[in-house]
Parts: sequence; C-alpha cells; structure tokens
Amino acid sequence: MKMKRIFDIVSSILTLLLLWPFMLMISIAIATESKGGIIYRQLRVGRYDCDFVLFKFRTMFVNSDKEELLTVGNRDARITRTGYYLRKYKLDELPQLFNIIRGDMSVVGPRPEVRKYVSLYSDEEKGVLVIRPGLTDYASLAYINENEILAAAADPEQAYIQKVMPEKLRLNLQYIKNQSFMEDMKLIFKTLGSIIKFLHYRCKTNMYPL
Repeated sequence: MKMKRIFDIVSSILTLLLLWPFMLMISIAIATESKGGIIYRQLRVGRYDCDFVLFKFRTMFVNSDKEELLTVGNRDARITRTGYYLRKYKLDELPQLFNIIRGDMSVVGPRPEVRKYVSLYSDEEKGVLVIRPGLTDYASLAYINENEILAAAADPEQAYIQKVMPEKLRLNLQYIKNQSFMEDMKLIFKTLGSIIKFLHYRCKTNMYPL
C-alpha cells in the first residue's frame, strides 16, 4: 500500500505539472461563461465511511445540484455550454488530482459516492469503504456511458439504485479482493485506452452536436 500511495502522489503531481496550462484555459472558460466558482465542491463518502470534499470543474449553473443529484443524458438544461464539453470528454474530473495528493483519494479505487446512496448499501456492499476511493475503477469502464443508460430509463434514479449501483459495487468488491500494484497499472492503461476509444467514437459519430 505504501508503494501505491507513493505512486498516487508522484503521478498526480507530474500530471498537474503537465496539464496546468490546459487546466488554466478550462478555468478561464468556466469563469467567462457563467457566474460562480471555477471549482465545484461536493461531499462524498470516502475511506472508513468518512465524508470528504471532492473537487471538480464546475459544469452546471450555480445551485443547480439542489434540484437533483443525478444527471442524465447530455442535454441537461442545468449544464453550461463549457460544462457540456468538460463532461463529454471527462475533463471535469481533473481537479480530483488534488484530492489524490491530499490523501482523500487514490488513482485507482471505487468511485466515491454521495451519502444519499451510500446509506442504501448492504453490509456487504459497505466493504468498498475499506480503501480510498479512486479516480478510476472497473465500474467506471463498464459504465463509461452511464448518463446515456440512465437517460433511456423511465425512472433514472430507480434505475441507478436498483441496477447500475449494485453492479458497480459488485465490480468494486471484486477489485478489492484482487487488488495489487500490477492490477492498478493494468487498470490505468485500460482506462486510458477506453477513454481514447470512447472519445474517438463520439467525435467520429458526432453524437451530441450543439
């Protein structure tokens, strides 16, 4: 685990040094388009069932999250024009590199959930809380198009609670049983490959033009 923590810190710092000009451009775009802070902060449940503040680039108009926690599809009226692209290309997650450096998260681990849904976990499912949550996991790969899946459901929240969430937790528990540094490296490369394929598909098909 010590090696994992060292990798988390070093890789996050190097990534921030590499991407800071790009992240600065994103920050300017967010600030220019709509009122509100650049960084969106939300309480998530982390290791040992403790809450922590998760960072994201703001993609919605201020206070829009008070209406509903879940976002479905890619044309949610609460999402800004810049936010649409940040979500589309998964760039809104970049500030979580600071969460990793702080020790709230790891590069690889179960994605952190909000308290509302964690309260629905079974005793077995609460086993995902024994390790730090992560930036990527097998559930993220399996549900890379989660918004589209929920958008097709008659009741998106019930579809998430009854179908999507239990399957994601099953994958997370499976990861915890088999976790190792090499397994993490494998998952990181799979994530990068999956993102490239996903972005290529979206750009090629122009699925969601403005």
